[in-house]
Amino acid sequence: MADTTDTSVAIAADSGGRQPRSVRVVLLALMIAMMLAMLDNMIIGTAMPTIVGELGGLEHLSWVVTSYTLATAASTPLWGKLGDMYGRKGTFLSSIVLFLIGSALSGMAQDMGQLIGFRAVQGLGAGGLMVGVMAIIGDLIPPRERGKYQGMMAGVMALAMIGGPLVGGTITDNWGWRWAFYINLPLGVVALLAVSAVLHLPRKRAQARIDYLGAGLLTVGITAIVLVTTWGGTEYAWDSARIMELIGIGVAALVGFVFWQTKAAEPVVPLHIFRSRNFTLMSLIGFITGFVMFGATLFLPFYQQAVQGATATNSGLLLLPMLGAMLVTSMVAGRVTTNTGKYKVFPVLGSVLMIVGLYLLSTMDTGTSRVTSGLFMAVVGLGMGCLMQITMLVAQNSVEMKDMGVASSSTTLFRTLGSSFGVAIMGALFNHRVQDVMAERAGALGSRVTEQSAQLDQASLAKLPEAAREAYQHAVAAGTHSAFLLGAVIAVLALAAAVFVKEVPLKGAGPKGPEDGKPDAPAAQAPLAEAV
Repeated sequence: MADTTDTSVAIAADSGGRQPRSVRVVLLALMIAMMLAMLDNMIIGTAMPTIVGELGGLEHLSWVVTSYTLATAASTPLWGKLGDMYGRKGTFLSSIVLFLIGSALSGMAQDMGQLIGFRAVQGLGAGGLMVGVMAIIGDLIPPRERGKYQGMMAGVMALAMIGGPLVGGTITDNWGWRWAFYINLPLGVVALLAVSAVLHLPRKRAQARIDYLGAGLLTVGITAIVLVTTWGGTEYAWDSARIMELIGIGVAALVGFVFWQTKAAEPVVPLHIFRSRNFTLMSLIGFITGFVMFGATLFLPFYQQAVQGATATNSGLLLLPMLGAMLVTSMVAGRVTTNTGKYKVFPVLGSVLMIVGLYLLSTMDTGTSRVTSGLFMAVVGLGMGCLMQITMLVAQNSVEMKDMGVASSSTTLFRTLGSSFGVAIMGALFNHRVQDVMAERAGALGSRVTEQSAQLDQASLAKLPEAAREAYQHAVAAGTHSAFLLGAVIAVLALAAAVFVKEVPLKGAGPKGPEDGKPDAPAAQAPLAEAV
């Protein structure tokens, strides 16, 4: 049980429907923190060739990203639980500090081993950034009003995905790769100071001890899953002994974790939150959205570079039709949700649009124009815009305030795991198809070209003979067809889940719906925070 030691007052909007200025300052700081978490990998990806050139260790290159991803995924549920037990503000500030320490150390790394280790420290902090942002917004803003801020969060996401590669390239070319990490410091300090000065949340003291055994089992399970999806089909064959061992370890750890959560006094992930049908369905939809979105952002720029002749420098801009559509739809969905309190239409409509868009993307070939592919991407973006923030909103509305942190972290974790599975499974299918088509069209030469990797950069592509280059373009088109067709099939599961979502009016401003007060609509949804 947590003791509240200062008065908590609901945040009231003024007569014009605006939040107090102090709340807007806090939200700006939260968006900066959210951008830090999302922007980092986008920037680092562009800087990686330069980093390898200076530090060496090419054989360990993948671990620069993997260590960060592992640490983020493993720490996400822990940050959510710590926020519920000891207070959201202190936990969130701690995650920012840890992220900045990791950023500073990564910028000072002298070899690849140090960089990998420091990236893990950075990832531990990043795990608390996204969860902290979502949970604090859950405390500050009633669910009924929360839809207004979906556009802001979707805008940050779009800005990170579009601007990340461009910013990373510019920083690396002009200031050096170390500034790709140092750039986090001034932004993080601004967020740190703003949150410290303006945000006042109830302080908590939990009597129960942290569930260390549960945390350990969950960390082992998540680590094994991420390693399977990262190494499978690349570092090791899918049927290799190492992958089988990791699968066995992961399954055993997660089964043990679920069993222990029924016994622990203060479980890391209280299983009772999954009794809410809406929460469970939103976790599934979030997983599928992550699966599709990160798979699409990986293969779309690659298709446009290899088949349509676009430059790698503009890889972020190539996603603009999808991300722009996602931003617009998210803003519209947020406004409609705020005005009506209704939301079920958006998961259903979003799933349908995502299925249609992915199917259209699967029809692209070597003759597809950029305008046509842009329209197809926009359809996918419209679907994602209906799903991205609504999943978090409904998940938070389905639990009591005391479980806001674990609800936010669990939803974020499912989306993260979905992205890992999406990149791995769609990537394996893509690579297999590319190699098959290259062997069919270019014979032994085609097999040699894609022996090391099915994803060739612009420099390697330019060195190929004309016949081999043409064969490769057909192979990439075939690979993207298979990957996006799989995505469309997986998205059908999201539609099936969305159909069963129960329409429970969101708590907050506006007239109450007839179902308010029922078990699936917790009464404790009024905000418990005051921004001063």
